[in-house]
Amino acid sequence: MVRISCFMRKTVSKILKPTVPRGVRHMLNKMIFTRDVYEGNPIIMIRFEYDPFLAEEVKRIPDKIWSQSLKCWYVPDTPENKKRYGLSASVGHQTKKNSPKVFDINKPALLALKEMLTLKGYSKNTQRTYYYEFAQLLYILGMHDVNSLDEARIRSYFLYCAEKLQMKEAQINSRYNAIKFYFEQVLGRDRYLINLPRPKMPSQLPKHISVRDIKKLFEVVTNKKHAVMLKLCYGMGLRVSEIVNLKVSDIDSGNMQVLIEQGKGKKDRYVNLPESILDDLRAYYKEYRPNKYLFEGQAGGIYSVRSAQNVFKTAMTKARINKNVGIHGLRHSFASHLLESGTDISFIQSLLGHNNIRTTMRYTRAVQKNVKNVKSPLDALQ
Repeated sequence: MVRISCFMRKTVSKILKPTVPRGVRHMLNKMIFTRDVYEGNPIIMIRFEYDPFLAEEVKRIPDKIWSQSLKCWYVPDTPENKKRYGLSASVGHQTKKNSPKVFDINKPALLALKEMLTLKGYSKNTQRTYYYEFAQLLYILGMHDVNSLDEARIRSYFLYCAEKLQMKEAQINSRYNAIKFYFEQVLGRDRYLINLPRPKMPSQLPKHISVRDIKKLFEVVTNKKHAVMLKLCYGMGLRVSEIVNLKVSDIDSGNMQVLIEQGKGKKDRYVNLPESILDDLRAYYKEYRPNKYLFEGQAGGIYSVRSAQNVFKTAMTKARINKNVGIHGLRHSFASHLLESGTDISFIQSLLGHNNIRTTMRYTRAVQKNVKNVKSPLDALQ
């Protein structure tokens, strides 16, 4: 992802078109709109200090999409949306007028954080998240020097985030990581926040789709490209970013393997190519003749993540599968169905590219084969 512009706050009267729902208008002056490029597509990110009302109301913004990796909502960067949210058509520069509210005393700290993230080779998503979360602390500090903060002041700040802003555990942890990175990696204060407790994260199970519904999903997809894309996502347990970045040269049908190059965490791995996809894959290649990437857009080049997400969403609707799950659910389904069939958990870990076996162990709680065989006492009354 390439950073190309600009934080912005505007008054509601200046930025809204009549097409925007009235319920949304009063809240937009509390939001920060950021123009960026995500997975090769220009977008406008929507960020705000957590508020339960705003979190509910933002869902009414037209054409919005939630990104788990960015931890924010975004809309396509179109001329209509630029006008609607008061963003300049120009990119690549940042003026004092639309910069985040960080006073001069703390701007060197923000720059030092950004430089250290770059030097350490953190992903663009992580750089963006740390930059934003640290900037929020600097915004609250105003003219107070961030370098003079002690643990007691930082503790008070996180109490403010939890109690006053009612931030969720995931965002508090994200902000904790950004602040910890600055004090430990930039200022060299080793184990600086070791005594500051982190909020307990909610234990969420991976959302997967049943084998029956997977079959229904594939049956309704008539477009050859879309069918092969979804089948490979499920059949190899790929993330959506991995499927769109898949190159023709990554497919090794001789060894029945596929190279997943620079996946999450900048790790390469090999996955098994499903035998059942070979005929469909060859037919697709002969018809579409992709150049570099296995799946390319209409004008060539990389297929967009948003388009892949829409392909899945459309297929779910056509198959009448009423389940709140995104395309990542195919990856979860891959792991869950392998586990149900008796595949060793260590093999699943390797195929998914997980560093820690505990990440893969989540699927054991989601599947629970033996528990499914337990009959409810209600059934005994029949």
